[in-house]
This record gives sequence, structure tokens and C-alpha cells, in this order.
Amino acid sequence: MNDLALLLTPEGRALLDEVRDTAPAQELAVATRLRRDHPAELVSAALGQARLRQRAAAKFGAEDAGRMFFTPDGVEQSTRATVAAYRARRFAELGVTSVADLCCGIGGDAIALARAGIRVLAVDRDPVTAAVARANADALGLAGLIEVREADVTEVDTAGYDAVFVDPARRGGRGRIFDPEAYSPPLSWAVGAALAAPRAALKIAPGIPHEAVPAEAGAEWISDGGDVKEAVLWFGTGAAGTVRATLLPGPRTLPGRGLPDPGVRAVGRYLYEPDGAVIRAHLVAEVAEEVGGGLLDATIAYVTADELRPTAFASAYEITDRLPFNVKKLKALLREREVGILTVKKRGSAVEPEELRRKVRPQGPHAATVFLTRVAGAPTMLIGSPARPSDPGSA
Repeated sequence: MNDLALLLTPEGRALLDEVRDTAPAQELAVATRLRRDHPAELVSAALGQARLRQRAAAKFGAEDAGRMFFTPDGVEQSTRATVAAYRARRFAELGVTSVADLCCGIGGDAIALARAGIRVLAVDRDPVTAAVARANADALGLAGLIEVREADVTEVDTAGYDAVFVDPARRGGRGRIFDPEAYSPPLSWAVGAALAAPRAALKIAPGIPHEAVPAEAGAEWISDGGDVKEAVLWFGTGAAGTVRATLLPGPRTLPGRGLPDPGVRAVGRYLYEPDGAVIRAHLVAEVAEEVGGGLLDATIAYVTADELRPTAFASAYEITDRLPFNVKKLKALLREREVGILTVKKRGSAVEPEELRRKVRPQGPHAATVFLTRVAGAPTMLIGSPARPSDPGSA
């Protein structure tokens, strides 16, 4: 709290601007120089905040991160700005004009909601985190739409708001928490708060078992740039019991249609690797139907097909070779093809990509992708490259 108070003074703000681009290797020299004219505590706080802002640029963009304030946990646990903006747009499209943001953290979601024109009550029980959220609302010119309150979210009256958003803490002293009832607050409490509101969204870990999703909720898994970021449970949207996967940028959304699991078939010319959000949402069958394919193995989310069909929900590869798992044979094939740029993907294999890369020592000007997987239960290597729409035989 004291660090933040120092940084919000005119001297602190000026010092933040001065150290903005300080590289880690320069910190000691810069600190030594600045301590001649500024208190050591302020110099340390400014350099620490500059380091956090540099890390936060990947989530918030350089412009916003350069004006915001962060804590180490805040950088780690806050929602990526692109994901928060997508969710805020969904709220706005539902006609929501006010949201109680419970467990607001440093304010990432509150900022996105306010930018969507939504009035926000942002609540966090940690005094430092609440103070940082308040400073961020002010720094980005959104204080008129965001009220920050330091309080226990379980004691906050949300009756006057169109919707509730809850982002329970999913990390503890020993790291990531996997049991939803060990969240803070527990998922059961968050569900109760959601059911009491006209509309609600609960942000949860993407690994939540499908059987843990309440019957009253629609579940959405979200990825950004191919990385699965979170799952969201939506209440009051008329979509109870539905499942969807959303890929950003876009958004591109794949709704579940309750299709049966695809059948296993022989390896075709093309392999499709579904996006992680599609896999988490259990929508591989929808992708298989879209591309006219089947599974390589009943337990593995790789789809194979004879034709190349466009899909936004999977990456396509043209397969040129299929080998039983054998490092020597793979090394010989890569040497013959002069492959020096090797991408290793695995699903259903215990072999680590870096270990395989060390053993085959790829050399040459060409590139290839090897999939370590199982085909009808047998350990297999599939070699290929990203498919192009102009490939002969494509649809």
C-alpha cells in the first residue's frame, strides 16, 4: 500500500516515466544513480512497478500497461484484455448496463466492462488490490463508471445490478487450486450468487469437469491466439445446458450440438488438430463432422480426413509419412529430406518434444512437423506440414 501511495505522488509519477524502459540488466546502475536525488524506497518501488508493467504489456497492451498499476499476483492472475473485452461485449449485447464485479483483482474485467459502457461495482477484500484497482480506474479515465469497494464479496448486496460477474481466486499458498470448492469464494457460493442475479457469468479454470457445471448454466471455453485461457459459466442468458467454444481473435464460436463421438478411421491425407477450447468443450465431434473426418484413436483428439476443408476451429496438416514409433527411422527420414526446422507435437505419447529433437538432431533447410501419437492404439509418428488451401485435392 505504501509503495502505491508513493508512486501516486507527483514525484513518483515522474520517476515512473523516467524508469519506464529500464532493462533488468540496467536496474542496479539506474537505482544507484536515482538514489542520489530520490528516496531509496521510492526508487525501489518505481523500478519494481516498471518491471511489472513490462510483464503486463503482453496481457494489457503496451499503452494501457504503461499507465496502469500492478501487483505481482495481479499480473499473473488478471484476465487478458482481449478476453475481458469479449466478455464485456457479451454482457452489453445482453442489455446489461450495470455489473457487480466480485473478486475484481486489479480491475482488468472492470476496465473492459466500463469501456463497453457498463457501470461497475468492483469489489475485492484485499486492501492493496482494491487500491490498485481504484488507481487503475483513475489512470484510464474510467473512475466515473467504476466504483471500487474494499469488502468481503459474500457480504455485498448486488440487488441493484443487472448482472453479477465472479472471478474466484484459484491460487493459494501452494499454487494452483483444482478443487472448485477450494476456490475463494467456493464455486457453490458463486453459483448461488449467480442464480440470485438476473444475469451472471462465473470465470473458472478451463479444466473444470463437465459434470461440475451446474444444470442452470451455459458453459463456454475461451482461447486466445490458440492458448486456452478460461471457462465461463453463463446464467440467465436462456442457454442453460449448452456448451460452446470461442476462439479469439474473432470471435469465432462453435456451439455444441450433442453429437456422438466420431468413429476411428484409417489415417487420411490430412490431420486436423482442434483448438484447445474445442477440446476442453468436448466439441471434437463437431469439428470432425465439419471436415468429414474421424479419429486416429478413440482416446485422442486428432481428426483425420481425406480432403482439406476450411475450418476456423482446427489447424490442418498434410501428412506425408506414417511410421511406427522408431527414433532411428525418423532420424534417417529427416536426414534424407534435409529437415532442419522440426516442430514436434504430441498427444497420447510419453516422449518429450525436446528429448526427441535432441536425439534426431535435425539439419538442413527444410521444415516438417512430426506428431507423436497413437493410431488405433499403436504408438505412431506422423510426419507432415501445415496444409495450404491450394493443395491439390483440397475442397
